[in-house]
Amino acid sequence: MESIVINRFGPTDVFEPTTMPKPDPTPGHIVIKVAATSVNPVDCKIRQGKLAAIAPDFPAVLHGDVSGVVSDIGDDVEDFAIGDEVYACAGGVKGCGGALSEYMLADARLVAHKPKSLDLQESAALPLVSITAWEALIERAKVTPGQHVLIHGATGGVSHIGIQLAKWAGATVYATCSSQEKATIAKGLGADHCILYKEMPVDEYVKEFTDNRGFDVIFDTVGGDNIANCFQAAAINGTVVSVSSRSQQDLSPMHAKGLTLHVVFMLIPLLHNIERERHGGILCRIASLVDEHLLKPLFDERKFTFSDIGSAHKYLESGAATGKVIVTM
Repeated sequence: MESIVINRFGPTDVFEPTTMPKPDPTPGHIVIKVAATSVNPVDCKIRQGKLAAIAPDFPAVLHGDVSGVVSDIGDDVEDFAIGDEVYACAGGVKGCGGALSEYMLADARLVAHKPKSLDLQESAALPLVSITAWEALIERAKVTPGQHVLIHGATGGVSHIGIQLAKWAGATVYATCSSQEKATIAKGLGADHCILYKEMPVDEYVKEFTDNRGFDVIFDTVGGDNIANCFQAAAINGTVVSVSSRSQQDLSPMHAKGLTLHVVFMLIPLLHNIERERHGGILCRIASLVDEHLLKPLFDERKFTFSDIGSAHKYLESGAATGKVIVTM
């Protein structure tokens, strides 16, 4: 089969085409004929070598998100049949081959039937970001009706799903945005209020929108020192969930408010082979929400193919993308 691999870490020109053996199905696994993938920041960081500890062995096939058609089935697989259209975040890390190939071997526990109302290319946008947002807001923060939920980075991959899940859970949703254009998009996704953070510092929007009480739940998808802004904006006994927490922070503001901090790293089931069936189950729920028109992916207008994967990475890294960047076979 044709594959796109990297043989070293580096810039966006390290990708190169090659021929690799087509995978045979193993017990508990299926083979997916790949239709599309999407670019996530973690794919770029693995390529760059910033996450070398979790990278596949060279020659490395990257990318976890996949959509496609089941072409072969291993023993002990009961929920899928040849020809099924599926989606998953099922590889691209140590021990699991990625989606930048004609065919991908995937643990069936990680896989779900794609939403009926989306095509295969559109479905590739959802797995990693949907699982991450679900773990953060539904499983960890346990968002409930009536809560005030602040989501940072409104039109990013994870956060645009987070807006919709928080709204589905019954919360009043606030979203930080870098521009009025992105605020309009966020409101279209269900945000009740948008905050132009470049124009309004934390203390001002906490006063304006919560009368200085603070937000019950804050979802941080930005990382770095933004976690300090989350602590400042949180209500007493509030909850902060971060998906990008590789930084040193002063936790005394947490102590002063009695905050709860959760960190979500959705690749743990892939890396450690634990609770993989939970991811498949989440994707089943996501597919239902999509088909009920309660959730929709946001796509960037630019589209890429596997042969142009380096350009897709470069585009995401530029910060110019709005929503998910799709790459088709």
